[in-house]
Amino acid sequence: MEKASLLEELFQAYYDARKNKRNTLNQLRFEMDLEHNLYDLYTQIQKRVYVPESSIAFIVYKPVQREVFAADFRDRVVHHLLFNYINPIFERTYIDDCYSCRKDKGSGYGIKRLDHHIRSCSVNYTRPCFVMKLDLQGYFMSIDRSLLYRQVASVLEKYAGRRDSDGIKREDKLNYDLVLYLARIIIFNDPVKNCRLKGSLSDWKGLPPNKSLFHSAEGCGLPIGNLTSQMFSNIYLTPFDNYVKRDLKFKHYGRYVDDFYLVHNDREVLREAVPKIASYLWDELKITLHPKKIYLQKCEHGVLYTGAYVKPHRIYAGNRTKANMSKRLEELKSGGTVDPSVLRCTVNSYLGFMKHYKSFGIRSKIMMRHAWIFKFGFVRNSCSYFRLNGSAGNIPPEETQGKSEL
Repeated sequence: MEKASLLEELFQAYYDARKNKRNTLNQLRFEMDLEHNLYDLYTQIQKRVYVPESSIAFIVYKPVQREVFAADFRDRVVHHLLFNYINPIFERTYIDDCYSCRKDKGSGYGIKRLDHHIRSCSVNYTRPCFVMKLDLQGYFMSIDRSLLYRQVASVLEKYAGRRDSDGIKREDKLNYDLVLYLARIIIFNDPVKNCRLKGSLSDWKGLPPNKSLFHSAEGCGLPIGNLTSQMFSNIYLTPFDNYVKRDLKFKHYGRYVDDFYLVHNDREVLREAVPKIASYLWDELKITLHPKKIYLQKCEHGVLYTGAYVKPHRIYAGNRTKANMSKRLEELKSGGTVDPSVLRCTVNSYLGFMKHYKSFGIRSKIMMRHAWIFKFGFVRNSCSYFRLNGSAGNIPPEETQGKSEL
């Protein structure tokens, strides 16, 4: 098969980058002169003179207060280009219980895996079993960029020297000089320089210094909000995943970004692992284990993980999800004119998450508490889907008016 040209790969990266970004100002501006902009990027990358544009820094408050650096759409195209090059390679190096930013995985998969590990370790809750949750302190802001780049380069060098099943060297199928160039530019780019603030400085009030790039040590920190940052966060902690599984020999272990757990029958084994984990993280990765976020308890008491409670023989939606849904519906109601399409998307996003868990009663109560939404539509499939009335959702009004399956 003929290797795709860089220009073709840039077009594919553009199509990937514009998903869920259609009609944003940056995307529309780029698309107005698409061929010229992509060819300009192609020329800059070929001549090795590509320089990222300034980012926009702002604060979000859901699910918690967090600093985000949004890259220019042009740079997002380059991020997707690098992601398409190297993510398939690094996917082979991850353990199965690394959940974040991976196809067919995510938080829902992580919850199911935790439930599986607990059931396996406790023999379906017939034996004593303990779970320990740990967190990393200011993880994204503490990542050493030089160490990260060495990790990326080392894996790519090993991969390039091998041959595929067809006998062709992998380095002949991919331009590794180009890939390393892009990785170096993206990893060592400091988004703080020449960034533009969205909002006011008061938005940063209350944000701990270890959660802001403005206070990161020299040469450390990756911006939250970039696709590549999510991928790099998995790459950076892959040696740690292998250390826990192979050196400490924990069979029941999983990680979602910087939030990880261990399950074992012996409480003392888990306690003794804490200083070993802390030492490895600091000595090898310069990451600090959060001293105030170490939770050790019996599995039968229930475990909150990535938005859901795992309890014996059942899983519930987390309280934060329920509260956020009610709060968002109140905001839509108090905002004046309600956009039916926005209401539909909002309700279905929450119902779609909660329907995977034991939550029919919870969903029903929330919907009845906000009964005003039934002026716009009705629920179906055991309160798992909200559909607009015919006037707004292309459904005959006589078939939908006043219906509810609560």
